[in-house]
Formats: sequence, C-alpha cells, structure tokens
Amino acid sequence: MRAIICEQVDQLRLVEQEEPVLQPGTAVVRIRRIGICGTDLHAYKGNQPFFSYPRVLGHELAGIVEQVDDQQGKIKAGDQVSIIPYMHCGTCIACRNGKTNCCTDMKVLGVHIDGGMRELVVVPTTHLLVTNDLTLDQSAVLEPLSIGAHAVRRAELRAGETVLVFGSGPIGLGVMAFAKHRGARVIAMDIQEERLAFCKQWAKADETVNAREGAAAKISELTDGDFPTVVFDATGSARSMSDAFSFVAHGGKLVYVGLVKAELSFNDPEFHKREMTLMGSRNATIEDFSAVQEAVRSGSIDVASFITHRVPFAEMINHFDSWLKPESKVIKAIVEL
Repeated sequence: MRAIICEQVDQLRLVEQEEPVLQPGTAVVRIRRIGICGTDLHAYKGNQPFFSYPRVLGHELAGIVEQVDDQQGKIKAGDQVSIIPYMHCGTCIACRNGKTNCCTDMKVLGVHIDGGMRELVVVPTTHLLVTNDLTLDQSAVLEPLSIGAHAVRRAELRAGETVLVFGSGPIGLGVMAFAKHRGARVIAMDIQEERLAFCKQWAKADETVNAREGAAAKISELTDGDFPTVVFDATGSARSMSDAFSFVAHGGKLVYVGLVKAELSFNDPEFHKREMTLMGSRNATIEDFSAVQEAVRSGSIDVASFITHRVPFAEMINHFDSWLKPESKVIKAIVEL
C-alpha cells in the first residue's frame, strides 16, 4: 500500500508499505480523507514538540471499515468512520478520571506513532466514531473542530460572556464557532484582514481586531474597559501566548489551545492582581467528537466553506510547501484517496 513519510525536516517521500493485519478489538480502515493540520506543517518544518523522524503524518482522518473485530457489534464492515487519533493507556490518573485527552502515556497518530497518511490503518474500535450520517469531508474535520469544542467546554464558558480568540486558523475558528454556540460574544484577533473577514463570515464572530493596529486599545474600547472574561490563544506563537495575559479581565481565564516548542514567561504581578486562571487545553474526548458530529449533522457548522484546498493523495507532496505560505490562503486542506 502507498504511504507518505516525513523522513526529516522539509522532506516527504511516497513509499510502499505492507498492508496492516487485523488484530483483536481493532478495525482495518481504508483511508478516504486526510485533513492537513498545523501539527503536520510544524512537524514538516521541525517545530513540533513530542515528535521524532521518520514518521507517517496524518491524524484528521475519515475512511471506510474493511475488516473489524468488534465484540460489541457496534461497528461493521462498510461503515464510514471518523478516527479519534489519541491513543490513551486507559490506566493512568488522567484516564481513570475520564481525561483521556491528556493521558500520561499519550500516543497521537501522526505525532508519537505513525498516522493515517496511507491507504490502510489498523485502529482500536474504541477510537472509531461511525459517521454514516455525514459526508467523508465532514467526517475528516471532526477532529480539528473537536479541539475547539473541547477548549470551550474546558473553559466552562457561559452565555453572555465576552471572549477573545487569538488566531484564526482551523483551531481558532473552531473555538469561535463553539463559543458562539454557547451564546458568547466573540472577538477574533489575527494579523491578516482576509482571515478576520472569514472569522465573521464562517464563525459569525461579532467583532474583529487586527493585532498590529492598537489591539489593546481596541479591545478595551469594545469591552468598555473590562476586557474579555475568557481569552483563548490558538496561535502557536510564543509572543502571542505571552502577550495574551494583558488582554484578560480581572477574575478571567486564559486558555492555551495552541502549542509552541518554547519556554513562556509572564509578568507575575499582572497575573496575580487579576487572580487569573491559566489553563491548557489538549486534544479532545469522545464527548467532544459526538457534540461536533451533532453540530455538523444539524447544519450548524458549515464544512463546505471550511475546506478551501483539495488534492489527490499522489499529488500531495507537490502542494505541501505551498500550503505554508500566507498567499495560498489555506484554511483547511484535504487530501483525497
């Protein structure tokens, strides 16, 4: 079978691999859609934590079950599925407390272990979500949208709160969309005007702010000097993540959804006087996937306009570098098999 390997920084290669063999409690899934994520792009450029080379990338995955060993009979051959790519141990303190998304021995497909940028994968049936009610495209983007949904759930966001989201990539857009679902007033911040326009169009952001144009004064004006009660940073930028502290209301929360391979620092008096809550939000759980599936099924989330670029599997390597460039205007790229 064909697979694409990231052999080292800036190097992808199409190779032939042996087909996987069905194991007890697993399914062999033929991959039909692969979403390209910031994680894949960061790994390609050598900026992804928890990563080693060579690695088969790909963790935003949708496909069709070809073989299955499911004692509960919930999944059958021919089912369309979305893959939950977070392989947790099930026994650590996080898993025992239902926080499988931050397992102490987490193995994420395409990061810690080989992912789904290949024709066939073997996945535990516990990590498959049947999506016969969705399209393949919709199934493939459940994962990135679930990360945003999880961040909003973790923040315990209440209707009527004003939130600020740094970064308008796919994860930030998901945060905005699900914050709006919770009834929040959403302010989007980015450095690209076209991205900010997309935030209003797709995520229904109430206000947008260019981070390069007096952002602090603008946010103060929009909130009558109160500043947002919840700030989400989905940039993956160390500078942005440090600057975000100064945008949080007194008594508010700062939620890091993005991840950066760097040390972060902040001014403790500013942090302390606000009695600020600093939170990390990692991955997502089956509950988040199910919530996103329902939102997509109901039409609340528009996947068609979320996906802006599309290529066949055999041509992906030729396009990968271009997706890193701002002028390509990528929101979400999908690879088809």
